[in-house]
Amino acid sequence: MATLKGIPVSAGISIGRAFFLNRSGAGPLPRQTLPEALVGPEMVRLDRAIEQFAQEIEQARERIPADLREHALIIDSHLMILKDPKLSGVAKRYIQTLGINAEWALDKAVADLEKAFEALDDQYFRDRIQDVRTVSGRVQARLAGQTAEIRAIESRVVLMAHDVSPADTASLETDKIMALVTVQGGKTSHTGILARTLGIPAVVGVTELEREVRDGDLVVVDGLRGVVVLSPAEEELARLSDLKYQFEAYQAGIMRGCHLPGETIDGYRLKVKANIEMLEEVPTVVNNGGEGIGLYRTEYSYMNRAKLPTEEELYQEYLDLATIMSPRRVTLRTLDAGADKFVSTLGSLDERNPALGLRAIRLCMHHRDIFMTQLRAMLRASVAGNISVMFPMISGLREIRQAKAMLAEARAQLRQEGHRFNADLPVGIMMELPSAVMIAEILAREVDFFSIGTNDLIQYSLGIDRTNRYVSHMYQPLHPAVVRSIKHVVDAAHQAGIEVSLCGEMASDPFCVPILMGMQIDCISLTPQAIPGIKRIIRQATMDDCKNLLKLVLESPSVTRTNALVQETIFRQFPDELMFYSSLLDREESPAH
Repeated sequence: MATLKGIPVSAGISIGRAFFLNRSGAGPLPRQTLPEALVGPEMVRLDRAIEQFAQEIEQARERIPADLREHALIIDSHLMILKDPKLSGVAKRYIQTLGINAEWALDKAVADLEKAFEALDDQYFRDRIQDVRTVSGRVQARLAGQTAEIRAIESRVVLMAHDVSPADTASLETDKIMALVTVQGGKTSHTGILARTLGIPAVVGVTELEREVRDGDLVVVDGLRGVVVLSPAEEELARLSDLKYQFEAYQAGIMRGCHLPGETIDGYRLKVKANIEMLEEVPTVVNNGGEGIGLYRTEYSYMNRAKLPTEEELYQEYLDLATIMSPRRVTLRTLDAGADKFVSTLGSLDERNPALGLRAIRLCMHHRDIFMTQLRAMLRASVAGNISVMFPMISGLREIRQAKAMLAEARAQLRQEGHRFNADLPVGIMMELPSAVMIAEILAREVDFFSIGTNDLIQYSLGIDRTNRYVSHMYQPLHPAVVRSIKHVVDAAHQAGIEVSLCGEMASDPFCVPILMGMQIDCISLTPQAIPGIKRIIRQATMDDCKNLLKLVLESPSVTRTNALVQETIFRQFPDELMFYSSLLDREESPAH
């Protein structure tokens, strides 16, 4: 028996026989220098390999089964990567300037992109390098003369692969796949999205997979802990089988109640919405009982593109989202990009401290033409009647008024051009900077709602980079300063008569949600997969208990004491939830635990 470690991306446990879809082909890439006469033909060779793969995935897009149709959007993103000059253009430049073969040049271009992505602050965007590697790997295969043929699956199997591309989805017999395990991939990779759509366990980033596992091996995929157990001993197999049935019973229980409202035993109603990046996630939101989209991250539409999206493209995307979700409300966050969220068409900025630099609303005000295009698209889509707009990283009154002035200008333009839009479009702001928290009472008079972004609020309040391994343990959601800041924002919003929601990771943390409920927050927005479990916690709680817990937390002088107090209370009140709940979160374990 052996255990391989990876990253859990879809919860559950599955026991079956291994079946390899593909392997890396593991040999080293050929590295050759070319005579000048062969440089031109080598660039043509690279173009042909790219075009061959592009044709294959475009054809695959048309063959995707109806129940997986939303994955066509990921294929679109891979086509964007193929056409992005930061990949193909740089590779061809290396062929031309260094006189090297296409395989080597493409590898160097990917390495350049990896360096850029490693500097990003946002985990979602850092994980996009996995998509670049997948695309590059498939082009490398075409350069080596390999075909895209998929082996037939004859019985139910645990599917293993170096990676699973969106194009593979079209050819897979998904009803025969019990679980997914890959060498490549991160928490937000396509493999995880596919597995969650199919409702099967998945573990990615298992680096030793190809060396340790053979076709036909008996394996247990533990998507709760992120491990793959090879040839388990009888006692371990019995234990994992029992855990599998317990989890399936728990999952069935929370799914049965996921479409019920988030309402406590004594009648307090808390709206539970979802955070998403792409249209393809909408079915997951609806299936998991999401009551709307509390945060739509519009940055994805700007990623991996040779050109900026047009107003018409954005309008259609936002209108489709609103129409599909109707009558549930959709909150569109304007472009939250910058040096920490790479938008290739804007180029990289030379900033010594990008976290405090030209990003989010500041970047939009700097590139007013880009911002105006997005605002016009949002306004036009608002005819659906269920769209709200919010501005990120607001530090004070001036930025709100500047953004609202541009929104008014966009309204005037559209009115003059004869376009329809919702004149009463609700406008809100992200409360994620300490400066905004301190003047929450002033800002509340300017907007229709607040949305508290706790991920950045905690980082900026505590001066902690949660991606820095030396200090990430100090990233504490229940630090007294953080709890008091959130309560101050909630109180200020309610005094002004506006709604306040919270869309950071605290919204999907069972140790934090009862405290937020004690503050009488109006709405939480979280990863779609976490909604059923959080709703069940809400429905088993009482407001008296939540208010009493909040009182104790506010009286606690230290984060250590707060964490101990909260853990004791939550474990006592929700023992069943905490046995499995953390495995359902599409993120690292919260430092509050």
